[in-house]
Amino acid sequence: MSFEIPNIRHLRVFLEVVQCKSISKASEKVFLSQPAITQAIAKLEVSLGTVLFQRRSDGMFVVESGELFALRVRRAMDMILAGLKGAVRLGGSKAQPSHLLQQLTTTQLRALIAVTEAHNFSIAGRNLGISQSSLHRAARELEGLLAVVLFEKTSTGISSTKAAQALSKSCKLAFSEIVQGRDEVDALHNREVGQLVIGSMPLARTSLLPKTIISFSEKYPDFRLKVNDGPYDDLLYHLRHGDIDILLGALRFPAPADDVLQEELFSSPVAIVARPDHPLMTTAGGKIDLNTLQQYPWVVPHKGTPTRIIFESLFSEANMEVPSRLVESGSQILIRSLLMGSDRLTIISEHQIQHELSSGVIKPVPYDVVQAYRPIGVTVRKSWRPTNTQLSFIEGLRISDRLSDLGDQ
Repeated sequence: MSFEIPNIRHLRVFLEVVQCKSISKASEKVFLSQPAITQAIAKLEVSLGTVLFQRRSDGMFVVESGELFALRVRRAMDMILAGLKGAVRLGGSKAQPSHLLQQLTTTQLRALIAVTEAHNFSIAGRNLGISQSSLHRAARELEGLLAVVLFEKTSTGISSTKAAQALSKSCKLAFSEIVQGRDEVDALHNREVGQLVIGSMPLARTSLLPKTIISFSEKYPDFRLKVNDGPYDDLLYHLRHGDIDILLGALRFPAPADDVLQEELFSSPVAIVARPDHPLMTTAGGKIDLNTLQQYPWVVPHKGTPTRIIFESLFSEANMEVPSRLVESGSQILIRSLLMGSDRLTIISEHQIQHELSSGVIKPVPYDVVQAYRPIGVTVRKSWRPTNTQLSFIEGLRISDRLSDLGDQ
């Protein structure tokens, strides 16, 4: 059964019953009738497929499933409240965020997220499966509630204000938190149907990630793993906005944002490589200097990437001009094809081309890139609280790395 984010008001009711241990007492705080609260709790239990409370003559007492879900819902509410504070501040509104939280609906927040991402009401409506008029109404209701401008018309579509972007990001993270809570409830009842979304850079895809996925899937065959590829900046954006759970690949120093954490798994040595019959492979004496390397065309990673920085520093630190005949690409397939069909050189992590090196398709150029390493690891949001199963996957990455190190000795 598919899981939709419950109504925000129902979630608030749930938390009040958890705290008050009584429907009648909660009723006085949320200004809802006792039958309405009973119905809201019943809907939550149906959507989660579990009982959340033990109903006794002396009150409502939360059970383990309820405790797990309540923890996630509290975190989600804190995230939405933080987003409301940011939106009100950026939009110059005098509305009280804590009061706004009591009036929001999930429909309004879903509309906000959809329009902010699509920059178009029609596309956003199709993405949500609702009419454009319904979506437009929900978005305008939210604007009126906050007393903040969220969307502005432009020549190319709809532009989201900074207030809209701040609230949308917080709501996406909050919705992700609620889904995490559902997954933890499922795991408690041996319904292991959770998910981990991985943003993967090229180096991680060569050996570390496949090994971990194979081992993890043997233990958790029904757990969903989704791997997203793309440029680092795009993956980082989606990580920070809750679309991705972990980012696996080359780390950046200093850390790219103050809301993420990085964990290094290993450092990969960097080498200059070429095709086996490249002219440099037969250089007399087997010694090559930077002047020689400067004369050749190169295929290199994009500006700002760790390996590109290493490449440029080789020449700049020797007070030499960086080679100008460059092709920029992050595609390992294209890089390999260019190396095989020309005299181009590249600088790349040895772990990334283990297969090509071992099979002799590509060989290292006899030039020692001194103290050049790429730190490889996991990047996560500081606010991310993984489920136990997700933690098991991360531990699998650590184990795979240690086993790889043993194999290299």
